Amino acid sequence: MSYRIGIDLGGTKTEILLLAPDGAELYRHRTPTPRVYPESVRNIAGLVARAEAEMGVSASVGVGIPGSISPATGLVRNANSNALNGHPFDRDLAEALGRPVRVANDANCFALSEAVDGAGAGARVVLGLIIGTGCGAGIVVDGQLVEGRHMIGGEFGHTPLPWPAPDELPLNKCWCGLSGCLETYISGTALARDCDGPEARDASSIPARAEAGEPKAARAMARHAQRLARALALATNFLDPDAIVLGGGLSNLPHLYEDLPGLMRPFVFSDFFQPNIVRAKYGDSSGVRGAAWLWPT
Repeated sequence: MSYRIGIDLGGTKTEILLLAPDGAELYRHRTPTPRVYPESVRNIAGLVARAEAEMGVSASVGVGIPGSISPATGLVRNANSNALNGHPFDRDLAEALGRPVRVANDANCFALSEAVDGAGAGARVVLGLIIGTGCGAGIVVDGQLVEGRHMIGGEFGHTPLPWPAPDELPLNKCWCGLSGCLETYISGTALARDCDGPEARDASSIPARAEAGEPKAARAMARHAQRLARALALATNFLDPDAIVLGGGLSNLPHLYEDLPGLMRPFVFSDFFQPNIVRAKYGDSSGVRGAAWLWPT
């Protein structure tokens, strides 16, 4: 099939996108995500049927989900949309549609979108990193997702903070049960808590407060950039990506693209260091586009 449908299945909204063979957007629609699992499957099947009927085409279907499918059980795991967990989502949706589907983690879809025709197009090795409410990543090599033996390739948010300073010890507790996970240091939620206390969740005002000269906000922003630099230096040491593409709300902070290379340099094991750190081309649309590109040309 030359036409591709991508589905971004989020906790609050489900988005569908239909791409032409050349990648042009032909159709887009959003609906609220049902809270009950069977209704969510039926909702996606209805969205696909409607899109194909309105455009008069038949298309492949790829879906990005906020979790992954266990290779051991075939069931969804670690999804923050709890209704998905424990269900054979890919099989149920394939049965509802009467055709095969491909399902991947939403951060993997983001990375694939940016590698195929986004900010990382033309780069051989692309690391796509989402730094928003949480933290996730995807790895694409030669246009192919690297999901790994256990389907956890790119679980960057649950990599430990590297080279912690004495004042960063003991390391933060993570919801996963371990300590030191990057999600607790470089996500937007982590920035909010670092600046405004453990109950804070919203970091949206912090950049403006720092710009206005508030010392507490400025120090939190500086700590965040330094921690993100260490995290990206760690990724560079074992992956050495040709492009690092940033997405999510914090990717809109312009100082990151100016400051990160210098902050990373002391931690990179190379005599030559010239990173290519860029902002996502498609922003919030990268996930749904990447889901469509799960079916290759």
